[in-house]
Amino acid sequence: MDRNTLIGLVLIFIIIGASVFLMKPSEEELKRERQLQDSLARSRAGIEKVDQDTSAITETTTVLDSTILSGPFGGATAGSERIVTLENEYIKANISTKGGQVKSVEIKGQETYDGRPLMLFEGDQNKFGLFFSSAGKNIITNDLFFTTTGSDIRVVGQDSASVTFRLAYDADKYIDYIYSIKGDDHNLGFTILTKGMQDVIAPTETQLVLNWETVLYQKEKDMSSERQRSTAYYALADGDVDHLSTSNDDEESFKENMEWVSFKQHFFSNVLVADNGFNGGKINVYASVDDHIVKLFAANLHLNFSRQDINTYPMHFFFGPNQYKVLKAHGYGLEKQIDMGWGPMKWINRFITVPVFNFLDGFNWSYGFVILVLTVLLKLVLSPLTYRSYVSMAKMRVLKPEMDQIKEKVGPDNATLLQQEYLKLYKQAGVNPLGGCIPLLLQMPFTIAFFFFFPNLFELRGESFLWVKDLSTYDSPITFSPLPIIGTSHLSLMCILMTVTTLISTWYNNSVSGATGQMKYIGYFMPLIFLFVLNSFPAGLNYYYFLSTVFTFGQQVIIRQMINDDKILAIIESNKKKPEAKKKSKFQQRMEDYMRQQQGKGKGKK
Repeated sequence: MDRNTLIGLVLIFIIIGASVFLMKPSEEELKRERQLQDSLARSRAGIEKVDQDTSAITETTTVLDSTILSGPFGGATAGSERIVTLENEYIKANISTKGGQVKSVEIKGQETYDGRPLMLFEGDQNKFGLFFSSAGKNIITNDLFFTTTGSDIRVVGQDSASVTFRLAYDADKYIDYIYSIKGDDHNLGFTILTKGMQDVIAPTETQLVLNWETVLYQKEKDMSSERQRSTAYYALADGDVDHLSTSNDDEESFKENMEWVSFKQHFFSNVLVADNGFNGGKINVYASVDDHIVKLFAANLHLNFSRQDINTYPMHFFFGPNQYKVLKAHGYGLEKQIDMGWGPMKWINRFITVPVFNFLDGFNWSYGFVILVLTVLLKLVLSPLTYRSYVSMAKMRVLKPEMDQIKEKVGPDNATLLQQEYLKLYKQAGVNPLGGCIPLLLQMPFTIAFFFFFPNLFELRGESFLWVKDLSTYDSPITFSPLPIIGTSHLSLMCILMTVTTLISTWYNNSVSGATGQMKYIGYFMPLIFLFVLNSFPAGLNYYYFLSTVFTFGQQVIIRQMINDDKILAIIESNKKKPEAKKKSKFQQRMEDYMRQQQGKGKGKK
């Protein structure tokens, strides 16, 4: 490697490190950001709030003046909060009479990274209710008290049950929230029913606005990774699934019909599906500087309101894991929330990796062993490409002495003539110089596909292997104070193993291929760069890359023993004696045509 290249690489690392350090926000900026996010959390729904001077609500009993009590739904502005629990094998949902909303949901059998019960919803930050106008006032059902005669429900198997929460205007005019649950399901049924509201809701309104807001708290060890993989997803009526930004505050407004909206965290989703669709709306996602908050979500969803006695809006919530087979079985394209990559990587993961992994998972092996078998199967399938690539490199290695002689004879300054002489040699020897690269390129999508597959694989969550406590996040047996440049405070042992084996493999390839100059050293830089890049990636991913490198190295050693350089040289010498017309390949013909054009241009300039 020449001096200029080395200086350039050093400068790049210095610039990256300096930019990370200098762009770090100050304490004052962080304080202002917290104040801004607190303000957004109170107003992000974008709807007009009721004047705070007109109400004074407490969690138990509210005391109001007579003017408020005589207004629309005046009797519902005061009341006592009561919680009704709906529970099955998978979820435990607490429904509050205040707002008639889901106050919290526990995913049974799951825990946060620090051992607490996993709650998808929790606390008073959640908001869920209808917004409309009545008698010149804005009504927000989230702030009103519903009534219910229901009690706690627990179902199993095929059993089902429901409970109704009612917000009454009078005896014949009311809004019902009907929650239902059945066993063996991650769903919570939800239906809105309006009775006699055509004379209560302002005559100018043709839609109800369903406002849904929540704050989602940290559940995984790596907050940075959890934030990168958490955002709002949505499906349009035509089945197209898309999402908001994963890195910045974002919002999206819709005029077309929507089928569902999801507030997605890394490994869990909160989805609201409308059987008849939402008639447009607006979705927001906000970042947070709070160390324990992943993101803040808000959605205003439109429901068509008809001037008739009864309107029903059947929906259901999905509260569950982002496990590909679970989401796919649920339908509605929910599995598209899992990032499987782009282009060919997405199809490789969806139609090859996922089915093979699910098949191996059925044997109830440890996930460390499942990854091992998955790696072996992949290497066996790709072994023909690996063999062809190695044979092609062996041919180039055998030709290298002749190429060095040509370079010495022509001189390094005449690049065009040098390439022409090389092409003649390739043609005579029957060698394709790209023969070693093409098989490697064909294997590349499979290698990159796992870069998306493992970080989003729910099955690895909380699963231990050897010294790794959780394969879905980084292992950190070595910890220290955060480094100012790269910001890490740990070293992943699995990542170190992957890096060391890659360096050994690179050294072996260089010694076999006879690489010299810059090419000899470039191969050593990539593993060192990935040591920092993959240090905070899941241990399962680094474990796969470690296994993949070991098996690739083993394949190369075995193939090296199978290939005899003397036999290859004999084949090349035999090819040289064949008629020239039979030795041309399409690649060589194109290269010859290109060289003639370049040579012609050079003569024209003279």
